[in-house]
Amino acid sequence: MGKLNVTLCGIELDNPIIPASGTFGYGYEFAELYDINCLGTFSFKGTTLEPRFGNPTPRIAECPAGMINAVGLQNPGVEKVISEELPKLKKCFSKPVMANVSGFSVSDYAKTCEMLDACEQVGWLEVNVSCPNVHGGGMSFGTSPEAAAEVTAAVKKVTKKPVLIKLSPNVTDIVSIAKACEAAGADGISLINTLLGMRIDLRTKKPVIANKMGGFSGSAIFPVAVRMVYQVAHAVKIPVVGMGGVTTAEDVIEMMLAGATAVEVGAANLVNPFASRDIVDALPAVMEKYGIKSLSEIIGIA
Repeated sequence: MGKLNVTLCGIELDNPIIPASGTFGYGYEFAELYDINCLGTFSFKGTTLEPRFGNPTPRIAECPAGMINAVGLQNPGVEKVISEELPKLKKCFSKPVMANVSGFSVSDYAKTCEMLDACEQVGWLEVNVSCPNVHGGGMSFGTSPEAAAEVTAAVKKVTKKPVLIKLSPNVTDIVSIAKACEAAGADGISLINTLLGMRIDLRTKKPVIANKMGGFSGSAIFPVAVRMVYQVAHAVKIPVVGMGGVTTAEDVIEMMLAGATAVEVGAANLVNPFASRDIVDALPAVMEKYGIKSLSEIIGIA
């Protein structure tokens, strides 16, 4: 059997499969279906400093080969995540977990990350910089190298654990943003987040989602994700976590060949709750089919 283990920012994973934030809750819900310790790790639901109810409904729109969502970072806030969600998770997951953090100001990001950094269960901080910068005119942190670097530097000042910056694909030059994050101290890069999409109901002649637009995910975006992972992985010296439309073990291999050290599975979990487990189970046979003895040896060789 081939070697599935990889090392992400100094922490060894039994395999590279990581359910993506927003598609796996805080883990214990999926633990009722199967032993989630079979996963490399997972990235829990995007957490903010204060509780958020999220956007008005409807929040979901179906698409061919994907979906659009505009949930709006609904979460109970970092204090409750630490006091309620993580203790529940500890009962069913024995590995370090990836904490996904969102914010609306640089100080929001720093404070939330500082609080989660103190949690023993947290192995990595995945900082999502594709949320609106409410204090800066509504722009996104992730669309500007300078803004992304500012968040990175602020988080690194208050944390000791590895920090991965999760980038938005809704930009013209993903490489310059990734390099700015690396220069500011990021330990890794996660990409891609969802593309911006929209559906219109032909009967009502109105947008399907109350927010009008939302994040487009699913298998349709996979080629875009592979392209961006390849570009970034060949431009930075820090590890890349690839995601975007991953649905099969073959997709995982392709993403790793492009340069991903580990691979997140997102929308597939919403279609099939066993998707991530099934990909882990399928990896050995796919490795054998393509003559791969160790996943860590194929990273970025395309």
